[in-house]
Amino acid sequence: MASNSIGKIFTLTSFGESHGAAIGGIIDGCPAGIEINFENIQLELNRRKPGQSKLTTSRSEDDEVQFLSGLIDGKTSGAPIGFTIQNKNQHSSDYAHLKETFRPSHADYTYTTKYGLRDYRGGGRSSARETSIRVVAGAIAKQILAQFNIEIKAFVSGVGKVDLDITNYVQSNHWIANYQENEVRCPDENISSQMSELILHTKQEGDTVGGKITCVCFGLPAGLGEPIFEKLSSQLASAMMSIQATKGFEYGLGFEASKRFGSEINDEFYAGEDGIVRTKTNNSGGIQGGISNGMPVYFTVAFKPVSTIMKTQNSLDSAGNSIQIEGKGRHDACVVPRAVPIVEAMAALSILDLFLQARTRKL
Repeated sequence: MASNSIGKIFTLTSFGESHGAAIGGIIDGCPAGIEINFENIQLELNRRKPGQSKLTTSRSEDDEVQFLSGLIDGKTSGAPIGFTIQNKNQHSSDYAHLKETFRPSHADYTYTTKYGLRDYRGGGRSSARETSIRVVAGAIAKQILAQFNIEIKAFVSGVGKVDLDITNYVQSNHWIANYQENEVRCPDENISSQMSELILHTKQEGDTVGGKITCVCFGLPAGLGEPIFEKLSSQLASAMMSIQATKGFEYGLGFEASKRFGSEINDEFYAGEDGIVRTKTNNSGGIQGGISNGMPVYFTVAFKPVSTIMKTQNSLDSAGNSIQIEGKGRHDACVVPRAVPIVEAMAALSILDLFLQARTRKL
């Protein structure tokens, strides 16, 4: 199986399956001498792990990371950083009835077609369990970016048909200091309550619901991005669409821009009192020509409903026979609250890689 790595300079290679002994990763190209805050890495993992609230799956994993290489006295050595996370709360028997079954909207059929076999125990490499690896690497990337005053913050901006007006959150960073994460991870108390009620109702119905996550990246210098095929926008899109269950990506006004006139959405330039060039509006989402322009970069990622539902569905088995199937086990009714740190991690990995590439372009 190819394509298990991301990045050109700061790279991550992930390995392991959801029901194997462990999952893990290898980070290469990390600068030496970076002091690592291990507690912060664990906090990031805790934001992603299951069993953290009544809105998420009841499955419980410690998600404790063990570093194997690349660190000396708490600092990066410049060598590859190897790490693992043990799988401790596996109920493989929950999946025994799926060994010869193709679950609707899962990767069962496509993996079988491509490889001739599949790991039916939770999906193997297609499982969102793999994203724990990304969160570890992303936590390290965020710590490096923080030294350059680059901050990445994501939040749930939609669950089902309940949407948050993101305008107040993408134009400034005043909300971050007082932002206390709740179960849904939406910064608006009223909208968050509506989202929570919808998720709980959906869970009681044995169904699932999709949602959206908006990410804002503050402090990016102008000039990040590598035209033509490695634009900042395309790198972010690729990273986000690699996350399990993602269905869409837009930055700035996104698809809304297709409904407007140029006179409505063009971002006019001005020079501030400090001499720094800025734009009066940020409809471009901080990216023009695929390159950062110094304004906050923001984008939104759409997630589909989790495919495993506790309702009877029609499908096929591996012999082509028509069957009926009903979900079993412990699953999320809505994936977006737990996906917030994953989106932040993938943004950090992409931005740091481009940041390091930019530093090779000029002294």
